[in-house]
Amino acid sequence: MIELRNDRRQNIRKRLANAVGRASAFLNSAPVRFALLRALIVLALLLLVGQLWRLQIAQGEIYREKADLNRLRVVSIRAPRGVIYDRELRILVRNVPAFTVSILPADLPSQSGSKESGNQGIKREQVLLRLASILNMPFSEIKAQVDRVQAEIDKGQASPFVPIVLQSNVARETAFILEEEHLDLPGVQVEIEPIRQYVDGPLFSQIIGYTGRISPEEYAANKGTYGLNDKVGKTGVELTFESVLRGVKGRKQIEVDAAGREVRTFYPVVEPQPGNNLVLTLDVNLQLQVTKALSEGMQAAGAVAGAAIAMNPQTGEILSLVSLPSYDNGLFSAEITKANYDRLLNDKNRPLFNRAIGGAYPPGSTVKVIDAAAALQENIVNRYTRINCTGQMIIPDEYDPFTKFTFPCWLKEGHGWQNVVDALAHSCDIFFYQVTGGFEDFKGLGIDRWDRYARDFGLGLETGIDLPGETAALVPNSAWKLSQVWNTRGEPWLTGDTYNVAIGQGFILATPLQIVNAVAAIANGGTLYRPQIVYQVTDADGKVVQPFTKQVIRQVSVSKENLALVREGMRAAVTQGTARLTNYPQLAVAGKTGTAEYQGQKDAEGHWPTHAWFVGFAPVDNPQIALVVFVEGGGNGAEVAVPIAAQILGYYFKLPPLEVPK
Repeated sequence: MIELRNDRRQNIRKRLANAVGRASAFLNSAPVRFALLRALIVLALLLLVGQLWRLQIAQGEIYREKADLNRLRVVSIRAPRGVIYDRELRILVRNVPAFTVSILPADLPSQSGSKESGNQGIKREQVLLRLASILNMPFSEIKAQVDRVQAEIDKGQASPFVPIVLQSNVARETAFILEEEHLDLPGVQVEIEPIRQYVDGPLFSQIIGYTGRISPEEYAANKGTYGLNDKVGKTGVELTFESVLRGVKGRKQIEVDAAGREVRTFYPVVEPQPGNNLVLTLDVNLQLQVTKALSEGMQAAGAVAGAAIAMNPQTGEILSLVSLPSYDNGLFSAEITKANYDRLLNDKNRPLFNRAIGGAYPPGSTVKVIDAAAALQENIVNRYTRINCTGQMIIPDEYDPFTKFTFPCWLKEGHGWQNVVDALAHSCDIFFYQVTGGFEDFKGLGIDRWDRYARDFGLGLETGIDLPGETAALVPNSAWKLSQVWNTRGEPWLTGDTYNVAIGQGFILATPLQIVNAVAAIANGGTLYRPQIVYQVTDADGKVVQPFTKQVIRQVSVSKENLALVREGMRAAVTQGTARLTNYPQLAVAGKTGTAEYQGQKDAEGHWPTHAWFVGFAPVDNPQIALVVFVEGGGNGAEVAVPIAAQILGYYFKLPPLEVPK
């Protein structure tokens, strides 16, 4: 049995061996080998044709689009921003070319170093490290920006063809190094970008402002109008006239190489349209002199802040507007560093704050011109009404008749009998206490009538000047007091409140701009104009596209005769009263001083510190200039603000120095 099984196995092995031999002989024959080779070649060709059909026919459009995106790009061309001039066409702001370094995510290598467009072997981290070294920037800062944008690209919320700006106004040597190493720095771009050059820096920074990269909030609010890397006006006329200055971008289609560098431009190119230019109402030389006079006056008074405004009372044109301390807006020409910005922001003297239009202060006796105009118009007084100033007034408490309050005049011994012209000349507190708040049998205006006239002259309301940051300040009345959260006892308006408002103290607050605009209306016979900073808008060729037009806010509800009487009182303040230091023999100046207490550190005699004010105009018969001078914490208006005003008026009218009366 066992032998039989062994025979069968041997027979099977023989048959298999014979079959393999026959197959080998067949395959090794020449005709068969050629047939197999042809079959393999045909199969390979079929596979190649199939792949070509898939790439070029089935998915051809997809790959064609990808290739074009890598090779062809549509890029925008920046529009030159408009230039800014003073009224004599002296350049205040121009555009200058500067190098900007950015990263284009589409051309940046991956983390592994592989990239469809080339640059194999170069890793993203290598590029960023070298770039950080050349730009002297922290690697972590650059990487954080790139990672943030890459995350947005991955989510489909950003385009890989929008550059990430890293530094503007880069040094020429740095730009050359980057260009020399561009093959080792794929995705890094060096472009020439126009930046703003602010010719006079701190002299006009509060007015002109500055530009900066658009914020995410600004971009979201203006999608379709701006790009992610555009610069926009942030403050001053750069902001308020952004739509005028910015221009319209152009665009072009370019071909790029594997490193993302432009090698060819396709025509036609849509050229950018330059922004329009601004011609301001300001005069460089006057601005310089006002700044100098105010700075010197502040220094003499030991003050660190102040403001001065000169305007044309016949048109509302602002001739000069100064707020000190100021700052250099040239710091913002490129990308301001966080350290510099924080230094400005945290400066206790607030150089970024425009006190001329945004500072709300007790106006002191400058409001007496409104007291007088309102009292005359309401027939509370006339030219011949006289009130006796004994140096103080005593009134009973309106809730407790056994309690008395004393309201003094600034002149302790009193001014004696005063009419409205005398009271304005000598700034008599007693006169204006009574005409505004009444006393004994004499009925005054009352706060609500006074409030109406104050607002008529523009107090408590924004003037509408074409600058950002204006405040309405505060004109109080009886309803306002009852509405205040601190008035928990529901205390009504008191006569003493009216007395305080009558001399520009208490609850009332005003800006220097409001005060000078109110006095300009008195000077010109009753027209309240909207103050304006821009005189003309011109195109790139200098053609006027928007001329200056006076804008009337309203006619004040005071007769010309009564306004003439107020002007007479202001003129008397210069010839014989508190503003005599502006009494030029060649020039008829009208003015009003103010010394306003505010809560601060009391002096040795227990007096509150004071702000110094002067407001006036000249010449009286045909006013060409209205002027306000304000020195924050400067002391007495007659001693501090008036000499500053005299210096400004002397320059404006080209007068010899005024002899100071002994």
